[in-house]
Amino acid sequence: MAVEVSVIATSSLGDRSYLASDGQVAIVVDPQRDIDRVLYLAGVKGVRITHVVETHVHNDYVSGGLELARVTGARYLVAAADEVGFERTPVSDGDQVAVSDGMRLRVIGTPGHTFHHLSYVLDEATDGGWQPAGVFTGGSLLFGTTGRTDLLGEQHAHDLAHRQHASARRLADLLPDGAQVWPTHGFGSFCSASQADAPDSTIGREKAKNPVLRLAADQFVTETLADLDAYPAYYAHMGVANTAGPAPVDLTPVSRADAAELRERIAAGQWVVDLRHRKAYAASHLAGTVSLGLDGPMSTWLGWLIDWGTPITLLADTPEQVADAQRELVRIGIDRPAAHATGGVEQWTDEPGQVRELPMADFPALAAAQAGNAPAGLPAPDVVLDVRMTNEWKAGHIAGAVHVPLPDLPTRLTDLPPGTVWVHCGSGYRATAAASLLANAGRRAVVINDKFDQAETAGVAMAHQA
Repeated sequence: MAVEVSVIATSSLGDRSYLASDGQVAIVVDPQRDIDRVLYLAGVKGVRITHVVETHVHNDYVSGGLELARVTGARYLVAAADEVGFERTPVSDGDQVAVSDGMRLRVIGTPGHTFHHLSYVLDEATDGGWQPAGVFTGGSLLFGTTGRTDLLGEQHAHDLAHRQHASARRLADLLPDGAQVWPTHGFGSFCSASQADAPDSTIGREKAKNPVLRLAADQFVTETLADLDAYPAYYAHMGVANTAGPAPVDLTPVSRADAAELRERIAAGQWVVDLRHRKAYAASHLAGTVSLGLDGPMSTWLGWLIDWGTPITLLADTPEQVADAQRELVRIGIDRPAAHATGGVEQWTDEPGQVRELPMADFPALAAAQAGNAPAGLPAPDVVLDVRMTNEWKAGHIAGAVHVPLPDLPTRLTDLPPGTVWVHCGSGYRATAAASLLANAGRRAVVINDKFDQAETAGVAMAHQA
Protein backbone atom coordinates (compact mmCIF):
# COMPACT_ATOMS: atom_id res chain seq x y z
CA MET A 1 0.00 0.00 0.00
CA ALA A 2 1.20 3.52 -0.82
CA VAL A 3 1.97 5.87 2.03
CA GLU A 4 -1.08 7.89 3.10
CA VAL A 5 -0.89 11.16 5.03
CA SER A 6 -3.98 12.29 6.93
CA VAL A 7 -4.47 15.80 8.30
CA ILE A 8 -5.75 16.28 11.85
CA ALA A 9 -6.80 19.93 11.85
CA THR A 10 -7.21 22.09 14.93
CA SER A 11 -8.88 25.03 13.26
CA SER A 12 -9.50 26.92 16.50
CA LEU A 13 -5.73 27.30 16.98
CA GLY A 14 -4.84 27.37 13.28
CA ASP A 15 -2.66 24.26 13.33
CA ARG A 16 -2.41 20.83 11.73
CA SER A 17 -1.10 17.52 13.02
CA TYR A 18 -0.50 14.54 10.76
CA LEU A 19 -0.82 10.77 10.73
CA ALA A 20 1.24 9.05 8.03
CA SER A 21 0.78 5.33 7.50
CA ASP A 22 1.60 2.47 5.15
CA GLY A 23 -1.55 0.55 6.04
CA GLN A 24 0.06 -1.20 9.01
CA VAL A 25 2.10 1.25 11.07
CA ALA A 26 1.89 5.00 11.49
CA ILE A 27 3.89 8.11 12.32
CA VAL A 28 2.22 11.02 14.13
CA VAL A 29 3.65 14.51 13.71
CA ASP A 30 3.10 17.41 16.15
CA PRO A 31 0.02 16.03 17.95
CA GLN A 32 -2.24 18.29 19.96
CA ARG A 33 -2.85 17.52 23.61
CA ASP A 34 -6.25 15.83 23.16
CA ILE A 35 -4.78 12.64 21.75
CA ASP A 36 -8.07 10.74 21.66
CA ARG A 37 -8.60 12.22 18.19
CA VAL A 38 -5.34 10.68 17.01
CA LEU A 39 -6.05 7.31 18.58
CA TYR A 40 -9.50 7.24 16.99
CA LEU A 41 -8.08 7.95 13.54
CA ALA A 42 -5.44 5.26 13.93
CA GLY A 43 -8.17 2.84 14.99
CA VAL A 44 -10.33 3.69 12.00
CA LYS A 45 -7.39 3.05 9.69
CA GLY A 46 -6.35 -0.09 11.52
CA VAL A 47 -2.75 1.05 12.00
CA ARG A 48 -0.36 0.93 14.95
CA ILE A 49 1.42 4.14 15.95
CA THR A 50 5.14 3.36 16.21
CA HIS A 51 6.67 6.84 16.05
CA VAL A 52 5.61 10.23 17.39
CA VAL A 53 7.72 13.18 16.25
CA GLU A 54 7.95 16.84 17.19
CA THR A 55 9.27 19.41 14.76
CA HIS A 56 9.94 21.83 17.62
CA VAL A 57 9.05 22.78 21.18
CA HIS A 58 5.71 24.43 20.48
CA ASN A 59 4.84 27.93 21.58
CA ASP A 60 1.14 28.04 20.66
CA TYR A 61 -0.20 24.84 22.21
CA VAL A 62 0.58 22.15 24.74
CA SER A 63 1.79 19.03 22.96
CA GLY A 64 0.21 15.61 23.27
CA GLY A 65 3.33 13.89 21.98
CA LEU A 66 4.67 12.64 25.30
CA GLU A 67 1.35 11.13 26.39
CA LEU A 68 0.65 9.66 22.93
CA ALA A 69 4.03 7.94 22.95
CA ARG A 70 3.37 6.64 26.46
CA VAL A 71 -0.01 5.09 25.73
CA THR A 72 1.02 3.59 22.37
CA GLY A 73 4.58 2.55 23.23
CA ALA A 74 5.82 4.57 20.27
CA ARG A 75 9.28 6.06 20.01
CA TYR A 76 9.13 9.80 20.75
CA LEU A 77 11.45 11.79 18.49
CA VAL A 78 12.50 15.21 19.81
CA ALA A 79 15.47 17.36 18.84
CA ALA A 80 18.58 16.22 20.70
CA ALA A 81 19.56 19.84 21.22
CA ASP A 82 16.40 20.63 23.19
CA GLU A 83 16.81 20.15 26.93
CA VAL A 84 13.63 18.46 28.12
CA GLY A 85 12.47 16.91 31.37
CA PHE A 86 11.46 13.50 30.02
CA GLU A 87 12.85 10.49 28.19
CA ARG A 88 12.74 10.68 24.40
CA THR A 89 14.58 9.48 21.31
CA PRO A 90 16.96 12.35 20.51
CA VAL A 91 17.37 13.11 16.80
CA SER A 92 19.54 15.55 14.90
CA ASP A 93 20.17 16.81 11.40
CA GLY A 94 21.18 13.95 9.09
CA ASP A 95 19.60 11.13 11.09
CA GLN A 96 17.52 8.51 9.31
CA VAL A 97 14.74 6.68 11.09
CA ALA A 98 13.53 3.36 9.71
CA VAL A 99 9.80 3.13 10.32
CA SER A 100 8.79 0.13 8.21
CA ASP A 101 9.63 -1.57 4.96
CA GLY A 102 7.56 1.10 3.23
CA MET A 103 8.41 4.27 5.17
CA ARG A 104 11.38 6.08 6.61
CA LEU A 105 12.08 9.55 7.97
CA ARG A 106 15.05 11.78 7.25
CA VAL A 107 15.75 14.46 9.84
CA ILE A 108 16.64 17.89 8.46
CA GLY A 109 17.80 20.71 10.70
CA THR A 110 15.71 23.77 9.81
CA PRO A 111 16.33 26.43 12.48
CA GLY A 112 14.45 29.70 12.25
CA HIS A 113 11.10 29.38 13.99
CA THR A 114 13.12 28.04 16.92
CA PHE A 115 16.84 27.42 17.29
CA HIS A 116 16.60 23.63 17.17
CA HIS A 117 13.69 23.23 14.75
CA LEU A 118 13.63 20.03 12.69
CA SER A 119 11.80 19.04 9.52
CA TYR A 120 11.18 15.41 8.58
CA VAL A 121 11.30 14.13 5.02
CA LEU A 122 8.93 11.21 4.56
CA ASP A 123 10.38 8.69 2.10
CA GLU A 124 8.32 5.85 0.68
CA ALA A 125 9.70 2.67 -0.82
CA THR A 126 9.27 2.15 -4.57
CA ASP A 127 10.57 -0.42 -7.04
CA GLY A 128 13.41 1.95 -7.79
CA GLY A 129 14.33 2.59 -4.15
CA TRP A 130 13.33 5.33 -1.75
CA GLN A 131 11.45 8.38 -3.03
CA PRO A 132 10.50 11.49 -1.02
CA ALA A 133 6.72 11.80 -0.73
CA GLY A 134 6.93 15.08 1.13
CA VAL A 135 8.25 16.90 4.16
CA PHE A 136 6.76 17.77 7.54
CA THR A 137 7.93 21.34 7.97
CA GLY A 138 6.40 22.39 11.32
CA GLY A 139 7.05 26.11 11.57
CA SER A 140 9.66 26.33 8.84
CA LEU A 141 8.39 26.41 5.25
CA LEU A 142 4.64 27.08 5.27
CA PHE A 143 2.13 27.64 2.47
CA GLY A 144 3.18 30.98 1.02
CA THR A 145 4.90 32.10 4.21
CA THR A 146 7.09 30.91 7.10
CA GLY A 147 6.86 30.56 10.85
CA ARG A 148 7.57 33.77 12.73
CA THR A 149 11.01 34.19 14.25
CA ASP A 150 10.41 36.46 17.26
CA LEU A 151 8.76 34.05 19.71
CA LEU A 152 11.99 33.36 21.59
CA GLY A 153 12.60 37.06 22.16
CA GLU A 154 13.07 40.14 20.02
CA GLN A 155 16.82 39.90 20.55
CA HIS A 156 16.90 36.68 18.53
CA ALA A 157 14.37 37.60 15.82
CA HIS A 158 16.85 38.95 13.25
CA ASP A 159 19.27 36.04 13.57
CA LEU A 160 16.48 33.48 13.45
CA ALA A 161 14.93 35.16 10.41
CA HIS A 162 18.23 34.71 8.54
CA ARG A 163 18.28 31.08 9.62
CA GLN A 164 14.67 30.67 8.52
CA HIS A 165 15.60 31.88 5.05
CA ALA A 166 18.54 29.49 4.82
CA SER A 167 16.44 26.57 6.11
CA ALA A 168 13.69 27.11 3.55
CA ARG A 169 16.27 27.32 0.76
CA ARG A 170 17.82 24.10 2.00
CA LEU A 171 14.51 22.25 1.81
CA ALA A 172 13.83 23.61 -1.67
CA ASP A 173 17.25 22.51 -2.88
CA LEU A 174 17.01 19.10 -1.24
CA LEU A 175 13.59 18.01 -2.45
CA PRO A 176 11.98 17.59 -5.88
CA ASP A 177 9.30 20.03 -7.00
CA GLY A 178 6.59 17.39 -6.64
CA ALA A 179 7.26 16.70 -2.97
CA GLN A 180 4.34 17.65 -0.72
CA VAL A 181 4.78 20.26 2.02
CA TRP A 182 3.02 19.45 5.32
CA PRO A 183 3.36 22.36 7.78
CA THR A 184 1.98 22.58 11.30
CA HIS A 185 1.32 26.33 11.31
CA GLY A 186 -0.22 28.79 8.89
CA PHE A 187 -3.95 28.22 9.19
CA GLY A 188 -4.75 30.92 11.73
CA SER A 189 -1.98 30.34 14.25
CA PHE A 190 -0.13 33.40 15.49
CA CYS A 191 3.03 31.30 15.09
CA SER A 192 2.95 32.16 11.38
CA ALA A 193 4.53 35.29 9.97
CA SER A 194 1.38 35.52 7.82
CA GLN A 195 -1.39 33.10 6.95
CA ALA A 196 -1.37 30.26 4.43
CA ASP A 197 -2.24 31.22 0.88
CA ALA A 198 -3.46 27.75 -0.15
CA PRO A 199 -4.99 24.60 1.38
CA ASP A 200 -2.06 22.42 0.26
CA SER A 201 1.21 22.81 -1.56
CA THR A 202 4.38 21.31 -2.99
CA ILE A 203 8.00 22.35 -3.06
CA GLY A 204 7.52 23.49 -6.66
CA ARG A 205 4.60 25.71 -5.79
CA GLU A 206 6.50 27.25 -2.88
CA LYS A 207 9.42 28.06 -5.18
CA ALA A 208 7.01 30.01 -7.35
CA LYS A 209 4.92 31.68 -4.63
CA ASN A 210 6.72 31.87 -1.29
CA PRO A 211 8.65 35.08 -0.52
CA VAL A 212 11.26 33.12 1.43
CA LEU A 213 12.23 31.35 -1.81
CA ARG A 214 11.90 34.43 -4.03
CA LEU A 215 13.64 37.14 -2.01
CA ALA A 216 17.28 37.59 -1.10
CA ALA A 217 18.02 36.95 2.56
CA ASP A 218 18.30 40.57 3.69
CA GLN A 219 15.10 41.61 1.94
CA PHE A 220 13.22 38.62 3.34
CA VAL A 221 14.40 39.39 6.86
CA THR A 222 13.45 43.06 6.61
CA GLU A 223 9.99 42.39 5.20
CA THR A 224 9.23 39.52 7.56
CA LEU A 225 10.18 41.38 10.73
CA ALA A 226 8.33 44.52 9.61
CA ASP A 227 5.05 42.66 9.22
CA LEU A 228 4.98 40.82 12.56
CA ASP A 229 2.07 41.67 14.87
CA ALA A 230 1.54 40.84 18.53
CA TYR A 231 1.08 37.24 19.60
CA PRO A 232 -0.95 35.75 22.49
CA ALA A 233 0.33 36.32 26.00
CA TYR A 234 -0.29 32.69 26.92
CA TYR A 235 2.49 31.61 24.55
CA ALA A 236 4.86 32.39 27.44
CA HIS A 237 3.54 29.31 29.23
CA MET A 238 3.47 26.84 26.33
CA GLY A 239 7.18 26.27 25.80
CA VAL A 240 7.70 25.84 29.54
CA ALA A 241 4.98 23.17 29.72
CA ASN A 242 6.26 21.35 26.64
CA THR A 243 9.86 21.33 27.84
CA ALA A 244 8.88 19.99 31.26
CA GLY A 245 6.59 17.30 29.84
CA PRO A 246 2.83 17.91 29.82
CA ALA A 247 0.57 15.92 32.12
CA PRO A 248 -2.29 13.81 30.71
CA VAL A 249 -5.52 15.70 30.19
CA ASP A 250 -8.65 15.33 32.27
CA LEU A 251 -11.76 16.10 30.22
CA THR A 252 -14.31 14.86 32.75
CA PRO A 253 -17.11 17.34 33.57
CA VAL A 254 -16.38 20.06 36.11
CA SER A 255 -18.74 21.03 38.94
CA ARG A 256 -22.01 22.76 38.18
CA ALA A 257 -22.57 26.27 39.53
CA ASP A 258 -25.97 27.53 40.65
CA ALA A 259 -27.13 31.15 40.47
CA ALA A 260 -25.65 32.03 43.86
CA GLU A 261 -22.24 30.64 42.98
CA LEU A 262 -22.21 32.43 39.63
CA ARG A 263 -23.02 35.69 41.40
CA GLU A 264 -20.18 35.10 43.87
CA ARG A 265 -17.67 34.29 41.15
CA ILE A 266 -18.56 37.41 39.18
CA ALA A 267 -18.36 39.54 42.33
CA ALA A 268 -14.91 38.09 43.06
CA GLY A 269 -13.63 39.28 39.68
CA GLN A 270 -13.31 35.82 38.20
CA TRP A 271 -13.94 35.20 34.50
CA VAL A 272 -17.39 33.85 33.71
CA VAL A 273 -17.42 33.18 29.98
CA ASP A 274 -20.57 32.91 27.89
CA LEU A 275 -19.91 30.44 25.06
CA ARG A 276 -23.12 31.10 23.13
CA HIS A 277 -23.21 32.88 19.77
CA ARG A 278 -22.79 36.63 20.08
CA LYS A 279 -26.34 37.31 18.86
CA ALA A 280 -27.74 35.18 21.68
CA TYR A 281 -25.45 36.95 24.13
CA ALA A 282 -26.57 40.37 22.88
CA ALA A 283 -30.22 39.46 23.25
CA SER A 284 -29.88 38.41 26.89
CA HIS A 285 -26.95 37.61 29.14
CA LEU A 286 -25.84 37.57 32.74
CA ALA A 287 -24.30 40.88 33.80
CA GLY A 288 -20.59 40.61 34.50
CA THR A 289 -19.92 37.85 31.98
CA VAL A 290 -17.68 37.97 28.90
CA SER A 291 -18.79 36.90 25.45
CA LEU A 292 -16.45 34.45 23.73
CA GLY A 293 -18.57 32.20 21.56
CA LEU A 294 -17.55 28.69 20.57
CA ASP A 295 -18.13 29.68 16.93
CA GLY A 296 -14.82 31.58 17.02
CA PRO A 297 -11.27 31.13 18.39
CA MET A 298 -12.50 31.22 21.99
CA SER A 299 -9.43 29.68 23.61
CA THR A 300 -6.99 31.98 21.83
CA TRP A 301 -8.70 35.16 22.96
CA LEU A 302 -9.53 33.90 26.44
CA GLY A 303 -5.98 32.71 27.03
CA TRP A 304 -4.69 36.06 25.77
CA LEU A 305 -7.05 38.24 27.83
CA ILE A 306 -6.99 36.64 31.27
CA ASP A 307 -4.39 36.90 33.98
CA TRP A 308 -2.93 33.39 33.87
CA GLY A 309 -4.35 31.25 36.63
CA THR A 310 -7.59 33.22 37.02
CA PRO A 311 -10.51 30.82 37.69
CA ILE A 312 -12.78 30.40 34.67
CA THR A 313 -16.45 29.41 34.67
CA LEU A 314 -18.13 28.36 31.44
CA LEU A 315 -21.74 29.11 30.47
CA ALA A 316 -23.44 27.35 27.56
CA ASP A 317 -26.73 26.05 26.27
CA THR A 318 -25.70 22.38 26.55
CA PRO A 319 -23.19 20.16 28.38
CA GLU A 320 -21.76 19.19 24.99
CA GLN A 321 -20.75 22.80 24.36
CA VAL A 322 -19.03 22.96 27.75
CA ALA A 323 -17.17 19.75 26.88
CA ASP A 324 -16.06 21.27 23.56
CA ALA A 325 -14.78 24.32 25.40
CA GLN A 326 -12.87 22.20 27.90
CA ARG A 327 -11.18 20.44 24.98
CA GLU A 328 -10.22 23.78 23.46
CA LEU A 329 -8.81 25.04 26.74
CA VAL A 330 -6.64 22.05 27.63
CA ARG A 331 -4.83 22.61 24.34
CA ILE A 332 -3.44 25.85 25.74
CA GLY A 333 -2.83 24.55 29.25
CA ILE A 334 -6.03 25.63 31.00
CA ASP A 335 -6.71 22.21 32.42
CA ARG A 336 -9.76 22.49 34.66
CA PRO A 337 -12.36 25.26 34.57
CA ALA A 338 -13.62 26.19 38.02
CA ALA A 339 -17.26 25.44 37.23
CA HIS A 340 -19.93 25.45 34.53
CA ALA A 341 -23.61 26.14 34.04
CA THR A 342 -25.96 25.28 31.19
CA GLY A 343 -29.55 25.80 30.19
CA GLY A 344 -29.91 29.53 29.60
CA VAL A 345 -29.86 32.92 31.27
CA GLU A 346 -33.09 32.37 33.22
CA GLN A 347 -31.35 29.50 35.06
CA TRP A 348 -28.17 31.45 35.78
CA THR A 349 -29.66 34.13 37.99
CA ASP A 350 -32.51 34.58 40.45
CA GLU A 351 -32.28 38.38 40.19
CA PRO A 352 -34.00 39.96 37.15
CA GLY A 353 -31.75 42.99 37.45
CA GLN A 354 -28.75 40.80 36.62
CA VAL A 355 -29.98 40.14 33.06
CA ARG A 356 -28.57 42.54 30.51
CA GLU A 357 -28.89 43.25 26.78
CA LEU A 358 -26.22 44.51 24.40
CA PRO A 359 -27.29 46.67 21.45
CA MET A 360 -26.12 45.54 18.02
CA ALA A 361 -25.84 47.52 14.80
CA ASP A 362 -24.15 47.37 11.40
CA PHE A 363 -22.00 49.79 9.39
CA PRO A 364 -24.94 51.44 7.59
CA ALA A 365 -26.34 52.20 11.05
CA LEU A 366 -23.01 53.70 12.09
CA ALA A 367 -22.93 55.89 8.98
CA ALA A 368 -26.45 57.09 9.74
CA ALA A 369 -25.65 57.71 13.39
CA GLN A 370 -22.53 59.70 12.51
CA ALA A 371 -24.72 61.83 10.23
CA GLY A 372 -27.05 62.55 13.13
CA ASN A 373 -29.69 60.01 12.19
CA ALA A 374 -29.11 57.19 14.65
CA PRO A 375 -31.59 54.35 14.12
CA ALA A 376 -34.38 54.14 16.65
CA GLY A 377 -33.31 52.59 19.92
CA LEU A 378 -29.59 53.14 19.36
CA PRO A 379 -27.62 55.85 21.16
CA ALA A 380 -25.41 58.13 19.07
CA PRO A 381 -21.69 57.22 19.14
CA ASP A 382 -19.32 59.39 21.14
CA VAL A 383 -16.44 56.99 20.44
CA VAL A 384 -15.84 54.51 17.61
CA LEU A 385 -13.51 51.84 18.97
CA ASP A 386 -11.54 49.53 16.68
CA VAL A 387 -10.32 46.41 18.52
CA ARG A 388 -8.58 44.74 15.58
CA MET A 389 -4.86 43.98 15.61
CA THR A 390 -2.30 46.60 14.61
CA ASN A 391 -1.65 45.24 11.12
CA GLU A 392 -5.38 45.29 10.40
CA TRP A 393 -5.58 48.90 11.60
CA LYS A 394 -2.63 49.95 9.44
CA ALA A 395 -4.26 48.47 6.35
CA GLY A 396 -7.19 50.86 6.73
CA HIS A 397 -9.49 52.13 9.45
CA ILE A 398 -12.45 54.38 10.18
CA ALA A 399 -11.61 58.07 10.25
CA GLY A 400 -11.55 59.34 13.81
CA ALA A 401 -11.72 55.89 15.39
CA VAL A 402 -9.80 54.99 18.53
CA HIS A 403 -7.62 51.91 18.20
CA VAL A 404 -7.12 49.54 21.13
CA PRO A 405 -6.41 45.90 20.14
CA LEU A 406 -8.69 43.52 22.01
CA PRO A 407 -5.86 41.95 24.07
CA ASP A 408 -4.92 45.40 25.40
CA LEU A 409 -8.44 46.47 26.30
CA PRO A 410 -8.65 45.11 29.89
CA THR A 411 -5.71 47.30 30.94
CA ARG A 412 -6.64 50.32 28.81
CA LEU A 413 -10.33 50.81 29.58
CA THR A 414 -9.57 54.08 31.36
CA ASP A 415 -7.77 55.41 28.26
CA LEU A 416 -11.00 55.62 26.26
CA PRO A 417 -12.77 58.97 25.86
CA PRO A 418 -16.05 59.29 27.75
CA GLY A 419 -19.47 58.56 26.31
CA THR A 420 -21.17 55.84 24.32
CA VAL A 421 -18.77 53.48 22.53
CA TRP A 422 -19.61 51.82 19.20
CA VAL A 423 -17.09 48.99 18.87
CA HIS A 424 -16.09 46.99 15.79
CA CYS A 425 -13.57 44.40 14.67
CA GLY A 426 -13.41 42.46 11.41
CA SER A 427 -16.72 40.62 11.79
CA GLY A 428 -18.30 41.15 15.20
CA TYR A 429 -16.74 38.36 17.29
CA ARG A 430 -14.01 40.41 18.95
CA ALA A 431 -16.26 43.47 19.09
CA THR A 432 -18.80 41.56 21.19
CA ALA A 433 -16.07 40.40 23.56
CA ALA A 434 -14.86 43.99 23.83
CA ALA A 435 -18.36 45.36 24.37
CA SER A 436 -18.94 42.88 27.19
CA LEU A 437 -15.75 44.08 28.87
CA LEU A 438 -16.84 47.70 28.39
CA ALA A 439 -20.28 47.03 29.83
CA ASN A 440 -18.72 45.26 32.81
CA ALA A 441 -16.71 48.43 33.42
CA GLY A 442 -19.87 50.54 33.39
CA ARG A 443 -19.56 51.86 29.84
CA ARG A 444 -22.45 52.08 27.38
CA ALA A 445 -21.51 50.05 24.31
CA VAL A 446 -22.96 49.14 20.92
CA VAL A 447 -21.58 46.19 18.92
CA ILE A 448 -21.10 46.68 15.20
CA ASN A 449 -21.86 43.13 14.11
CA ASP A 450 -20.77 43.48 10.50
CA LYS A 451 -17.85 42.72 8.22
CA PHE A 452 -15.31 45.52 8.16
CA ASP A 453 -14.94 45.38 4.39
CA GLN A 454 -18.55 46.64 4.19
CA ALA A 455 -17.81 49.84 6.14
CA GLU A 456 -16.71 52.07 3.27
CA THR A 457 -19.49 51.01 0.91
CA ALA A 458 -21.94 51.69 3.75
CA GLY A 459 -20.83 55.32 3.74
CA VAL A 460 -18.48 55.31 6.73
CA ALA A 461 -15.55 57.68 6.21
CA MET A 462 -12.25 55.84 6.09
CA ALA A 463 -8.62 56.70 6.75
CA HIS A 464 -6.02 54.70 4.85
CA GLN A 465 -2.38 54.23 5.76
CA ALA A 466 -0.14 56.55 3.76
